[in-house]
Amino acid sequence: MEKGEMKILNKGEEEEMELQGYRLCRWRLALVGFGVLCTGGFLLLLLYWMPEWCVKSTCTRTTVRDAEVVLLRSTVGSEFVLINLPVCIFHLSSIYPVTVILFIRYFTFHSTKYYWNDEMQNFKVCLNSLFLSPFVRRLFFGVNEIAVKVPSVFKLLIKEVLNPFYIFQLFSVILWSTDEYYYYAVAIVFMSVISIATSLYTIKKQYIMLHDMVAAHSIVRVSVCRANNEVEETLSTDLVPGDVVVIPSNGTIMPCDAVLISGTCIVNESMLTGESVPVTKTNLPNPLPGEREGADSAYNAEEHKRHTLFCGTNVIQTRFYTGELVKAVVVRTGFSTAKGQLVRSILYPKPTDFKLYRDAYLFLLCLVAVAGIGFIYSIVLSIMNGEKVKTIIIESLDIITITVPPALPAAMTAGIVYAQRRLKKIGIFCISPQRINICGQINLVCFDKTGTLTEDGLDMWGVQRVEGGRFHLSEESAHKENLVKSQFVACMATCHSLTKIEGQLSGDPLDLKMFEATGWILEEATEEETALHNRIMPTVVRPPKQLLPSQPDESSLYEIGIVRQFPFSSALQRMSVVSRTLGEKCMDAFMKGAPEVVASLCKRETVPENFAEVLEDYTKQGFRVIALAHRRLGSKLNWHKVQNVNRDYIEANMEFLGLIIMQNKLKAETPGVLQDLYRANIRTVMVTGDNMLTAVSVARDCGMIPAGDTVIIADALPPHDGHAAKITWRYADSLEDEGHAGEPKTQPLYHFAMNGKSFAIIAEHFPDMLQKLVLHGTVFARMAPDQKTQLVETLQGVDYFVGMCGDGANDCGALKRAHSGISLSELEASVASPFTSRTPNISCVPSLIREGRAALITSFCVFKFMALYSIIQYISVTLLYSVSSNLGDFQFLFIDIAIILLIVFTMSLNPAWKELVSRRPPSGLISGPLLFSVLTQILICLGFQIITFLWVQKQPWFERWTPATNVCNHSNHLNVSGVNTTEVDDHNIQNFENTSLFYVSSFQYLIVAIVFSKGKPFRQPSYKNWPFVLSAVSLYFFLLFIMFHPVEGIDEFLEIVCVPFEWRLKVFLIIVVNAAVSVLVEGVIDMQAYKCLFRLCPRKTTPKARYRHLAQELTLDPDWPPKPTTTTEAKPRPENGSVYDIITHS
Repeated sequence: MEKGEMKILNKGEEEEMELQGYRLCRWRLALVGFGVLCTGGFLLLLLYWMPEWCVKSTCTRTTVRDAEVVLLRSTVGSEFVLINLPVCIFHLSSIYPVTVILFIRYFTFHSTKYYWNDEMQNFKVCLNSLFLSPFVRRLFFGVNEIAVKVPSVFKLLIKEVLNPFYIFQLFSVILWSTDEYYYYAVAIVFMSVISIATSLYTIKKQYIMLHDMVAAHSIVRVSVCRANNEVEETLSTDLVPGDVVVIPSNGTIMPCDAVLISGTCIVNESMLTGESVPVTKTNLPNPLPGEREGADSAYNAEEHKRHTLFCGTNVIQTRFYTGELVKAVVVRTGFSTAKGQLVRSILYPKPTDFKLYRDAYLFLLCLVAVAGIGFIYSIVLSIMNGEKVKTIIIESLDIITITVPPALPAAMTAGIVYAQRRLKKIGIFCISPQRINICGQINLVCFDKTGTLTEDGLDMWGVQRVEGGRFHLSEESAHKENLVKSQFVACMATCHSLTKIEGQLSGDPLDLKMFEATGWILEEATEEETALHNRIMPTVVRPPKQLLPSQPDESSLYEIGIVRQFPFSSALQRMSVVSRTLGEKCMDAFMKGAPEVVASLCKRETVPENFAEVLEDYTKQGFRVIALAHRRLGSKLNWHKVQNVNRDYIEANMEFLGLIIMQNKLKAETPGVLQDLYRANIRTVMVTGDNMLTAVSVARDCGMIPAGDTVIIADALPPHDGHAAKITWRYADSLEDEGHAGEPKTQPLYHFAMNGKSFAIIAEHFPDMLQKLVLHGTVFARMAPDQKTQLVETLQGVDYFVGMCGDGANDCGALKRAHSGISLSELEASVASPFTSRTPNISCVPSLIREGRAALITSFCVFKFMALYSIIQYISVTLLYSVSSNLGDFQFLFIDIAIILLIVFTMSLNPAWKELVSRRPPSGLISGPLLFSVLTQILICLGFQIITFLWVQKQPWFERWTPATNVCNHSNHLNVSGVNTTEVDDHNIQNFENTSLFYVSSFQYLIVAIVFSKGKPFRQPSYKNWPFVLSAVSLYFFLLFIMFHPVEGIDEFLEIVCVPFEWRLKVFLIIVVNAAVSVLVEGVIDMQAYKCLFRLCPRKTTPKARYRHLAQELTLDPDWPPKPTTTTEAKPRPENGSVYDIITHS
């Protein structure tokens, strides 16, 4: 049992993998070696392409602990990776008094080292080796650099050439050369060389660009604190986790991830988050003595990101106190850092699992199966005709080479490349071109609110102060003389993270608006001013002299110093500061944040009784509301204690000060774009960190929730005091009468709204309910960044194709996880998102979907055309084999180069249709219309080629063609030359069947190209694609010209023979009828008449998409949607605590 063990690496993470251990087996290796010799190396190639086969054929299963080779399989896809396990031996005699030898088993995968851990009995990312010396740590963690190695051209060439497609090309070229098809073989080699060279150039260029981007500022000189507080200068490459680095006062580019332990830093994190606003990083608070052993006191990168300086971010300036250095402890280096993870996501992108690509391989297998039939047919026919063995082998293998067109890979990517260029012209940049096709399938788009649907900036609408537990009347401004020394204004002036950079105030737009509304002045403290405040005040705010009462002796003394900041946290939804007013003995704590959160942290008697009603009134109007609170701290709390005090201690028992009301206007383009998406049957969802009712109001204003539709709010409570988790349902508009309660049941005019807290509870305790809620969930408010990602995953779990549009700040995870993430940030955070728009509004979303649909339809058209091309050629060759003939070298060349390449690269140029339509293109090739279209066109082409082949043989003038044959009634003997005489004898190329089939098949290529080149409703009509029209018309003209006006030189070149004029007219008639039938049949298929065939065998089908299946189930559920003022409770079943019954009661 132990031998068959399987380990899971990175469990629950994005890079989850299954791991199996193997040990090399000598007799199996010998057997495989013999097989490689017998197959001329082909077996080695096969094992190179199939790592799983390679391991199983050369190794035996063993435990992971004893493995010499490990086989990794991604749980996301079916990709297998084979890795040899080295054993690293470290001699540590130079460090310890006795010789210590460490045997470390590890392997490197995707630039990450996995070490064997005896306790876990599994491999894990890194060892807990901080207790070891720096030298040993360096052995474990390696050099601190994000090394993007640019592979040599030779390595890239070998990897590219060993692609199965190029190996098949090589086989084809050798085969054609043995059959004396030299020109065609040389042309294919030339095309393949160009294709390989272009691919190598592109890949090499991408590696160089990424290397240069990463290499910039990656190696810097740093100061490291050693024993006895000695500061040592070293290179950043020598840093290891556990080192204490000194952050220079003039700033630096961070070479690693480090957590601040003293001082504060102003950091530009645009490289990671896309947010251009500098962020204030504070030192990690020391846990209280009683907390030191607790698990909560351990450092966590996500939880303590406001104290973490991330690799690649720019430290603009530092704040430190006299005699102290700004220090940070290195926590992650190299590819483990935040920047390293971003680079890894580019180097090793998540495989795109799209139905089109899976179906393409199935389709190719079908073509190979057809080729297999031809292979057997040609062998049987050749044996019956008494052909030589060499001829039998060459001709039967030649049939197989026809089925895989040489230009297929280039042709399939042409549509994507053209779409990428068109997107670039409208300011949308793409780092993952394969996702353009997936954009064509998007049927749901999640939008962030602030900065995406609404303007980034906020306008101050007014304030509503509280005194004595009661609200004052709302006021337009707090910029008044009688309020200048009030706690309300003091909170507005101090509770922010603003800083001065080069003399300009910089920080969060909300903080800027709030501070500007006070009219106060912010000053970075000089050394002289710092001395007045016992050398502890980094920032001072004070009102202008004209706002203060006219007492000159006091005016210059009223100023407030900010002693400590607790930065804003998305998870906590608040920020706070500790300040000290000059001359006061006690310090003050000020807090601002989400009204519900702030009110919950205040003394109950200071919060007005009508708080909820006032807040609801503002949020329903779409205002963004911020609450303020204050607390006077005890005189015993001095500066040193404040620097180490716990945040929870400060943010408790506050006094509620009132509300700031901000106006967040919709962007002008938002309603129109959402209306376009609605008409196209694309669902829109709002995911925001703002207040629930504000979000609902904005959703109504922008048309995301149409007028008259009902909004049902789901409020979930976790289990407590023995009670199970429950959800309370209520209407956002307080419409709770019974008559209205039944309305959503009759029509799907209802929307669910919930906040992040409820979302987390429902996801944990009501997982089945969550899938039902997201079907009509439109507003998700107070969502933390990881919850946004979880929502995207839930929507994908019910088979939605999800797009995500955000400004890049808190949306990075969701942007990466969505099928199509569109960042509105122009900064380097766009690395996290497949698409980045320079247009700072959501008008890019329909443009991207339109281009995606056009690219997807182009891919279908090209694939269908290439499939028909190979089948038409296959039919021609098979028919000619029956008379011991074949297509000529230059006929192949003319068809492949002049017709196919020209047509396939111009038919992909159709731009996207100008508007989004309500239906989506099919997601795969294995669909009714596409298969029916391909099969009918194959039958049509087959039929007309057989008619041509048989009809020419029935003509009265028909005879076996020889160079002396003259059926054209003129003295010129075309195609007679000493050079061709041998060729005619050997291959029998020149004959009436060949010439007739060449004419008909050449026109068939053009006919199917025009038939398959679809326009409306996803692409512009083909007649607007002038390169395609010009190519098709030119080829038509040329073919008609050589058919009706033979030119001796052209006929000799193409090895076609002269036929009577009346037969040319008959061939032309065949071509015209063929074209008419093809166009007519495709037109009927486009009108969806193929459905008539399925009506002959009716059967009840369930929808493939899970969300459709769920929607069908819910229409039959009498209790759905839940009625207002009811509660849904999760009650665990006695036999299984993990399964829940849903009990609903009013």
